[in-house]
Amino acid sequence: MDKHEAKRSLTDIMARFTSYAGKRLPTDVLGRLAALRQGEESKLSRVVFDSMFENLAAADNLDRPCCQDTGVIQYFVKAGAGFPLLGELREVLTEAVRRATREAPLRHNAVETFVEKNTGDNTGLRVPWIDWEIVPGDAVEIEVYMAGGGCSLPGAAKVLMPSAGYEGVVQFVFDVVTSYGVNACPPLLVGVGVSTSVETAARLSKLALFRPIGSRNPDPRAAEMEKLLEDGLNEVGIGPQGLSGNCSVMGVHIENSARHPSTIGVGVSTGCWAHRRGSIRIAPDCASYEILSHKEAVL
Repeated sequence: MDKHEAKRSLTDIMARFTSYAGKRLPTDVLGRLAALRQGEESKLSRVVFDSMFENLAAADNLDRPCCQDTGVIQYFVKAGAGFPLLGELREVLTEAVRRATREAPLRHNAVETFVEKNTGDNTGLRVPWIDWEIVPGDAVEIEVYMAGGGCSLPGAAKVLMPSAGYEGVVQFVFDVVTSYGVNACPPLLVGVGVSTSVETAARLSKLALFRPIGSRNPDPRAAEMEKLLEDGLNEVGIGPQGLSGNCSVMGVHIENSARHPSTIGVGVSTGCWAHRRGSIRIAPDCASYEILSHKEAVL
């Protein structure tokens, strides 16, 4: 196909996939929620989990978003340097959001800062937000993420003195989750970034949310911290929807980088129980694709 047809095909795929990601949770999230429900002992906690699954079934039957707050759309793009529409991706994804907003439909959440006016189509200045990574190859892998206002509220980043050590990282995570986590509709997926500065730690904490739930950091020391944080946050007893229970988090994922010896940057991002993300790999023909996040998904 020519470039115009390829662009139209890519826009159509991303509009449909963006809509799909807002309505149906990824396979790993569904599996984790089911496992957590089995681990709850109180009747109230089990009722809360049951209501979540009833909600998901209704969203599927009605073909509507599984949470009314579909967030400000974010795309995390891992693009092959040889992908033929690399220069057109922003235009493609912006139009995809406009279409998904009409067709899904998605709630209008993009409000221009300072003007304080809703744009009405979920696009605006630098929105949809696009995070770029250029890699070898000619395909593109795109992560769609919808973070509602609640699960964005706990987001925080800070630079610690090196004397705070990794104990300081743990304390920061606990302070954030216990102070604001109930606003994010638990059980939460907690992403932690450990790096040099606030912006690098914050970015890593968001990327941590896209790892498959249950995966571990390849560094055994970081993996151990993930497990300790997960166990400790569950022991706090926030529970589903903050109504107390055994399961406060779906998991804790840490992403890290080398850091300056004089600083420890730490960031925290959270995903709510309706962790709406979707990953798709699109071939250079801009017509063939593979959905990575949702088993047996059909657009």
